Amino acid sequence: MPENIDRKALYDIGYGLYIVSSSHEDKLNGQIVNTVFQVTSDPPRIAIAVHKDNLTHEFIKGSGAFSVSILDQETPFPFIGTFGFKSGRDIDKLSQCSHRIGETGAPIVTENALSIIEAKVISDMDLGSHTLFVADIVACEALKKGVALTYKHYQTVKKGKSPKNAPTYVKPS
Repeated sequence: MPENIDRKALYDIGYGLYIVSSSHEDKLNGQIVNTVFQVTSDPPRIAIAVHKDNLTHEFIKGSGAFSVSILDQETPFPFIGTFGFKSGRDIDKLSQCSHRIGETGAPIVTENALSIIEAKVISDMDLGSHTLFVADIVACEALKKGVALTYKHYQTVKKGKSPKNAPTYVKPS
């Protein structure tokens, strides 16, 4: 990494914390991501970045679909930990929360979610460690009112850390 990169400056970029879920061959999985953004309004499209080593990445590549659950600021830390620090290769994360299956077959986590979005991938881009998936929104719904969980709140109030596959991970010195 270039010496003139002060990673602390990157912490000032606004992020949320979301659960991205997908399915493949009758298996379900989901994970925490911090990179979800709307890219167009007509047609309505979003993009997400997912680490290539994660099981959810494999499921999105296989199914071409995913869901996004926009988390409430009051989401308990253990819930975040299940989706952010445990692997779907080791545990069935979706069996531990409320969810439903969407139009595309992707699971949609409804527990602790303010809103949900279901999307079908139309394009992807290799970003090195991550893949950027661009997708058409096929369904979305506001479930309840509240304040969306931001990465800043997660770090400063909840005292949460970034897992090693997160784009914001900084190796301890």
